[in-house]
Amino acid sequence: MLRNQIDKIRLLFHKDRGSYLCFYEILGFFPRNIQIYQQALLHKSISIRSEKGRPLNNERLEFLGDAILDAIVGDIVYKHFEGRREGFLTNTRSKIVQRETLNKLAVEIGLDKLVKYSSRSSSHNSYMYGNAFEAFVGAIYLDQGYDRCKWFMEEKIFKHYIDLDKMSRKEVNFKSKLIEWSQKNKMEVSFELIKQLLDKDYNPMFHTEIRIEGVSAGTGTGYSKKESQQNAAQIALRKIKGDETFKTEIQAAKNQRHTEEIIAEGIAAQDTAITERLSETDSHPASLDN
Repeated sequence: MLRNQIDKIRLLFHKDRGSYLCFYEILGFFPRNIQIYQQALLHKSISIRSEKGRPLNNERLEFLGDAILDAIVGDIVYKHFEGRREGFLTNTRSKIVQRETLNKLAVEIGLDKLVKYSSRSSSHNSYMYGNAFEAFVGAIYLDQGYDRCKWFMEEKIFKHYIDLDKMSRKEVNFKSKLIEWSQKNKMEVSFELIKQLLDKDYNPMFHTEIRIEGVSAGTGTGYSKKESQQNAAQIALRKIKGDETFKTEIQAAKNQRHTEEIIAEGIAAQDTAITERLSETDSHPASLDN
């Protein structure tokens, strides 16, 4: 409280007080290093560089904010749902930190009006605001630490925009989302039941592996095949989002499959042509001279 009053007095003499007040309305406190928050709202399509020539955008802050959000939301969910199973807690946290939810939160608090991006970029139609929300949390962490991040999420986000009990009952079909992504990107996806086992109470459990273009994308365990598929699909979607090496690997596998299909189609076409010629020869035998 005292710190905020001191920051407020300093603000009266600051040339950029308009930006400070704008962030105060969102945060509930004054930034100490406003440049970090401004960078959190710079999409990579802007192509701004620092004095040293390095790109200035929010991607690194997004990476940091993603990790901080997972920890804070996990903490909040764990304490709210006392005694619930790990799978339930994981699913509830995932519903909160998924891109659709973060996009909506960014719009609710007004971040969407502050994000800077190139009009040529089409990414603002998908998850740009949710990514900016993560970057914004990363900025809070760097500027004022974990406890302030947690206060922001509890007092400015959960209290106003997230009903935990309602959110926990919301159905999120990760398998459908993965299939939708695969169809959009023309990727082959398979769900393989690789193991059945019993837990310590002798309840049957299922272990599913998802392969994208033949490459392992994630495994999931559940008390039904459906639950194991959903858990595996959730892991696969995270991998698609954040693992560049994995994305390169499945793209290479897709390209290889496409090449093999073209070759196979060519061979099949040649075989068909040869067969047709032989049929024509058989139906019109050459006449023999007497």
